[in-house]
Order: sequence, then structure tokens, then C-alpha cells
Amino acid sequence: MTAAEALAAAVRRLRAAGVPDAPRDARRLLAHAAGAAPERLTLILPEPLSDGAAARFDAAIARRAGREPVSHIIGTRAFYGRSFRVTGDVLDPRPETETLVEQSLAEPFSTVLDLGTGSGCILLTLLAERPGATGLGTDISEAALAIARDNAARLGVSGARFAQSEWFTAVAGQFDLIVSNPPYIAAAEMSGLAPETRDWEPHLALTPGGDGLAAYRALAAGVAAHLSPGGRCLVEVGAGQGAAVASLFRRAGLDAVAVHPDLDSRDRVVSMRAPA
Repeated sequence: MTAAEALAAAVRRLRAAGVPDAPRDARRLLAHAAGAAPERLTLILPEPLSDGAAARFDAAIARRAGREPVSHIIGTRAFYGRSFRVTGDVLDPRPETETLVEQSLAEPFSTVLDLGTGSGCILLTLLAERPGATGLGTDISEAALAIARDNAARLGVSGARFAQSEWFTAVAGQFDLIVSNPPYIAAAEMSGLAPETRDWEPHLALTPGGDGLAAYRALAAGVAAHLSPGGRCLVEVGAGQGAAVASLFRRAGLDAVAVHPDLDSRDRVVSMRAPA
């Protein structure tokens, strides 16, 4: 069987399983199984697929047909031009979160705190883009912190350290910049998520239960004490949450509270500043 024939069969199998973007996912998994760069896949399609590559591809397609995310199967996910290791212990880095990174990079900072760091993608991206800055990433999950530390080593980001903490409980000192992509999905919305998210990503990183705002209440209660004078805080928010989250931080005494849209014009980031 040629690689092209295997690819066509895989696309049919994924479509039958209801997988969105079946051709794209099948191509990514074929490149991974064959050990080929994705951009060179077209060159190998006319060639026979080796027995080993065919077995790896079949196993990968079976996992994807079970709605396991492609990132879990290949073990990595691209974010802001870098490759991050991901597992079922961390939230998948998503393109929308790059809005948080862009807004964070809009002003200088020397120290950064990333609350609920997960894979470390936000903290490590910020430090990689700002050599000389240092940062702390916290998470309640030790398994997530192990992934973040591994990503720091893989990317060669030396200015990052990590600690287990539930929000600010184990955090000391003040920071120029505080960032967070906390769990924000309301309990009632969980059943409507795509299987790739609902069944494979850690619920702890997806939802705090209730109305989805519990994490923002905790952040609003502690952020002022941990921001340097004039320092900034930016948090990612879910659809329709911008106004409610902004109100929480205004009531906590933060200045210049603003809501920023993502590329799809949906509220995505709430930013604020500590009084000078």
C-alpha cells in the first residue's frame, strides 16, 4: 500500500467516526508515523509505506477515531512558533491564548508570575521573547508542573522556576506582570464541549464548577498584593465573561481595567494595572 492509499483509507475512517477536519488530522498523523516533516508529506505519498510506519499510522488513526486529540497522539502542540510537549495532564495550548501573550508583550517587564501554568506555554513563551526576564509558574497539579519543567528544559528557557500552589497560597513577593489562563467553563457547559476537550483534557484545568467565575474571584482577591506598583495583570476569559470578570477586578481596586478581543472579535483577555 502506498502512503497515498493509506491516507485515503484513514480519511474515510476518521470521517466515519465524526472527526472534524479528517483530512488535515490524517495528514499530520501520517507524517508523524512516517517520520516525515509535514511540509514534505506530498513527496512521500506515491511511495510504499513501510510495515512499521503503516502499523504506527493505523494505531494513531484508531486513537484519533476515538476522539483523542492529535496533540496527545504525537505528543506536542505548536504555540507562538514553538513546540510544547503536552499530555492528558495539561490543557492543550490554543491559538486564542496567543492574544494573552501579545497583550503581555506590549509593555516591558522583568518579572512575571503565571498562575495555573499547565504546560508552561504562556510563561515560557514570555520569557523566551524577553531574554533577561525571570518568572514563576504555579499549578495545583504536580503532574502539570512536571510537563512545564520539561518544556522549559526542551526550549532552553533558564529564567523559569515552578512551584505547586493553589493560586496565591504559596506565592511570595511582587511581580511586574501576572498572567493566568484559569479554568472558566461553567459546569452546565461541560456536556456540550467537543469530545476531544471534554473526555481527554483535565477537568481541573477546564472548569471550576458553578458559574465558571470562581478562579477570577480568587485572582481578584490576591492580585493587588502581588503586583508591583503600576504592574499589570492579564487573564484569559471565556465567551461572554469579559464584563463580569472586568467588574470583579474593578471592585478589587485595580486600575485601567479593559477587555480585549481575539482574532474572531470575541472577548478574550481582561487587562488591568495596580495603582502606581
